[in-house]
Amino acid sequence: MNDSFFRKIESKTGVPMEEVFALANAIQFADFSDERQVRKIIRKVGKLAKKEVPQHTEDELVRSIIKDGKAVNIQDIQNMIGRQ
Repeated sequence: MNDSFFRKIESKTGVPMEEVFALANAIQFADFSDERQVRKIIRKVGKLAKKEVPQHTEDELVRSIIKDGKAVNIQDIQNMIGRQ
């Protein structure tokens, strides 16, 4: 992909592409049975979305992700953060 495409995304979202790529990489290689890693990813998504994640929401997300034992769906995290 070319730089102008990434610059357009950055200007619309306000999120540097380096941070998006770092998050994608972390998610790709994360152990979703490790509570510490799951919490770190949830906090990173909240930071990128510029939303404070209340402790009870973080706990709910962690329980859900660890219980299901599957990869993180960024949209689900964003939806839960947005409904505070």
